Amino acid sequence: MSARTTSYSVQPPRRPSLPERRISRRLSALSSAERGHNGAPTGNTADELTEEIEKIKRYEDFTTIDWVQDAAREQLRRRARRKENAGFFERDGHLGWRRKLRDSYDAGQAWIVVTLVGAAIGLNAAFLNIVTEWLSDVKLGYCTTAFYLNKDFCCWGEDTCDGWHRWTPLWPVNYILYFIFSIIFALTSASLVKAYAPYAAGSGISEIKCIIAGFVMKGFLGFWTLLIKSICLPLAIASGLSVGKEGPSVHYAVCTGNVISRFFDKYKRNAAKTREILSACAAAGVAVAFGSPIGGVLFSLEEMSSYFPLKTMWRSYFCALVATAVLAAMNPFRTGQLVMFEVRYDRSWHFFEIIFFIFIGIFGGLYGAFVMKWNLRAMAFRKRYLSKYAILEATLLAGGTAVLCYPNMFLRIDMTEAMEKLFLECEGGHDYDGLCEARNRWSMVLSLLFATIMRTFLVVISYGCKVPAGIFVPSMAVGAYFGRMVGILVQALHESFPHAKFFAACEPDVPCITPGTYAFLGAAAALSGIMHITVSVVVIMFELTGALTYILPTMIVVGVTKAVGERFGKGGIADRMIWFNGFPFLDNKEEHTFGVPVSQVMTSDVMSLPSSGLDLRSLEASLSQNRYQGFPIIENSTTKALIGYIGRTELQYAINRAKKEGFISPRAKCFFSQPDSTAVQTPSTAAPPVTFDAIESATGQQSVDFSRFIDPTPLAVHPRLPLETVMELFKKMGPRVILVDYRGRLAGLVTVKDCLKFQFKVEAHETTRDDSALDERQERLWSIMNRVADWVADKVNGLSGGRIKLGGSGRSPGILEAHTTDPRDHLSPIRASHHAILDGTEDEDNGVELQNR
Repeated sequence: MSARTTSYSVQPPRRPSLPERRISRRLSALSSAERGHNGAPTGNTADELTEEIEKIKRYEDFTTIDWVQDAAREQLRRRARRKENAGFFERDGHLGWRRKLRDSYDAGQAWIVVTLVGAAIGLNAAFLNIVTEWLSDVKLGYCTTAFYLNKDFCCWGEDTCDGWHRWTPLWPVNYILYFIFSIIFALTSASLVKAYAPYAAGSGISEIKCIIAGFVMKGFLGFWTLLIKSICLPLAIASGLSVGKEGPSVHYAVCTGNVISRFFDKYKRNAAKTREILSACAAAGVAVAFGSPIGGVLFSLEEMSSYFPLKTMWRSYFCALVATAVLAAMNPFRTGQLVMFEVRYDRSWHFFEIIFFIFIGIFGGLYGAFVMKWNLRAMAFRKRYLSKYAILEATLLAGGTAVLCYPNMFLRIDMTEAMEKLFLECEGGHDYDGLCEARNRWSMVLSLLFATIMRTFLVVISYGCKVPAGIFVPSMAVGAYFGRMVGILVQALHESFPHAKFFAACEPDVPCITPGTYAFLGAAAALSGIMHITVSVVVIMFELTGALTYILPTMIVVGVTKAVGERFGKGGIADRMIWFNGFPFLDNKEEHTFGVPVSQVMTSDVMSLPSSGLDLRSLEASLSQNRYQGFPIIENSTTKALIGYIGRTELQYAINRAKKEGFISPRAKCFFSQPDSTAVQTPSTAAPPVTFDAIESATGQQSVDFSRFIDPTPLAVHPRLPLETVMELFKKMGPRVILVDYRGRLAGLVTVKDCLKFQFKVEAHETTRDDSALDERQERLWSIMNRVADWVADKVNGLSGGRIKLGGSGRSPGILEAHTTDPRDHLSPIRASHHAILDGTEDEDNGVELQNR
């Protein structure tokens, strides 16, 4: 056979015995570069084939990365690269200067990428802070010195000055202008998101957790998502919606890392290396959002990453350091602060206050449980009825928020500015509209109570609308409102009974109670309650205040919050959103005790391929008739002896590559294993070229060898292995699929999807509930919304003399219509999650909440 023959070589008709095939299977696990693969085309090594397949896989959406195969391919790439460059980089058996320079560049690529990414994140964060503050202040007034200055810049940090003016002296006109600005900002943000980058909506933390774990979502970390998120985030926050920028900060930071790392081959072709950069970017995103580099690293470790080795921690630290340093150099607030609500406390606390700290911690746990429960119900309603009206929904929410919030002094201003006012001590001239005056105490308590209730309600209905939206800052604002209210009440109690033994620790002539610290602890409690994170919250709050004395109270509050929150369910809002959307994610923080073997969970009716005898036409028909992402290779349908596993992408690539040769007939027989180890010979260079046509005419048989594309040693387990052990294999090793064999015979396969389905089934059986009442209430709410919409349409139509028509008068379904094209949209969140779990065993994306993106 000639040297040009490919791996799709003609095979002799003799079939090998089973022992020979097993020997060949182990031999095929070796690299083709090591054993001189017969039929490899000139200039095409196994490394090049792997590169081509990887380029194809990058564009597969809603599949999972097999981390075991990814690590094996990277080892092969390194080995092939060393052999390829051995002659050029080595002289007389010693490493030359070229090799040393190349190795230094390879080792330093990670630090170059991390530095560039950190600097870009810091610059973007500074830009967003400046724009957000100006847009938030322009709703209330303008600077006569320079229109582009926000209030703090115009007044040099003072609450009022001659240079800052309200739009008009009339309160009702200002109210209307505030409402109009809110509507315009929300409308612009929602329109840009829907038109250019639907993935830019929401927080992005839950999706990034899945992406770092190996779930592929094409475009979620792309350039357009980064651009639109950066433009629309300030608009969404300035619109007054109860959303924050801290969650989206993680998203745009990870987008930045993904976009920049694609310019480097080391990260372009290796998913594991990219995962390290994404984890580091998540840390930098939190670092610039809170001005807390160490807290960002701990947040990435505690919440974002399922795999976080020491190397990743060090790079995350460096990325967060660079991003924070750039942000500090930009100094967006011109105060030296990295975030607006950064504060310093020089006063200590007393042990009798622990009782009130525990009370704040209980509130944080209850707040998190309440918001998560009702926000998921709001999301189910939004998914069922409002998915067609994303822009209208965001605009109406912003308008309603403006109407409800403007009369309240704490709700009217931006949430970060409100936290800045509430965190400060009363001494030193820090008094916002009489907040610290004793005569205003009870009116302030009522105002803070109203702000707590109203902001909680707005967070429930706003988080999840189709604009860039985070939940960190809104939750912290709710906690700050409540904490400041408790602090004022405790201060009033002390002033009423100054000589009581309970307050004996208070020093005379020194303020005993600092209400600002209660607001600070309330913010920590609410953040911990909504995200179910502990250590990173304590460190973030410490870095915000720089007060070592308040680490213990913060730890107490967060610990109580965590204990209370765990009573109402495991996982924070990001984990609940993963569960609600049906993403295939196994949380490594969860522990399960099912007591069943994997045989009760596995898929027994498996679509497998025989190692020989299948013609090319039948193989293509099998690919077109199902959407499985891989196929086990067996000896034959009788013995079912497991030979290996081939992915759908590899198989499709192999077929297309064979067809490019132009002489593969549809009747060609396909072989997935080497028929005989002795048949692997290096062809003689003097042998004349042999064409497939000539061989087919001589033997009457044409065959194609796909053995080099299969995985001859797939991960396989015994049917009696406990399910908990299999789930640990998925969590720690990250395979796409695990085969189940019994004495060498294929018994089935199991995926993450199968494990999650069984888990949901067990949980649903343990907590049986009837959702018919919830569905009925949602139907009634939708009917009321339709009637209100019809009434508004009729009024506008009448007042405009028919020139403006919002909808048909008297339409039975109303001007809004339920979008229920997918029957799963009618399901409650619990039931919907059973049907919408995706993993690498199918291509369909119908069950994903992000399907329209």
